[in-house]
Amino acid sequence: MGAGVVQKDTGGGSRRRRARGRSRPMSEINVTPFVDIMLVLLIIFMVAAPMLTVGVPVELPKTAANSLPVEAEEPLTVTITAEGQVMIQQTEVPRSELVGRMRAIAAEREGDRVFLRADGAVSYAEVVQVMGALNGAGFSNIGLVTESGGPALDGVDASVPSDQ
Repeated sequence: MGAGVVQKDTGGGSRRRRARGRSRPMSEINVTPFVDIMLVLLIIFMVAAPMLTVGVPVELPKTAANSLPVEAEEPLTVTITAEGQVMIQQTEVPRSELVGRMRAIAAEREGDRVFLRADGAVSYAEVVQVMGALNGAGFSNIGLVTESGGPALDGVDASVPSDQ
């Protein structure tokens, strides 16, 4: 793959003279296949990284708010599905056990940040009840997860591209 044979140039004589010249091995490494493989792996990881989020399917509401900064600790995510189920990461939890489980998790974690994901069909009252339970369990830093590209309430719709 990287080695080949380079013929010795004898100075532009006839064809016979070149055939008699000695061949020497090529001592250069061909890095092109290595670079190609690295670029393919980079593309694969760039495509796969956004898919590594919590796998509970919900239809998040859209907003024009900016994203929260990323922490070093794995984010704790609580999800409310359209059917009203409450899930910690990907595990369904009955609402009566939510505070107890979250207190146990809070005792093991360094930070008090939790991300709350709720389906757009869930009522505001249900979201606030779960937020209150999270606060009662010791999580005072609650981030609401939304999708970007929603209305900014300033008359400009972020989902419609502007003509410039």
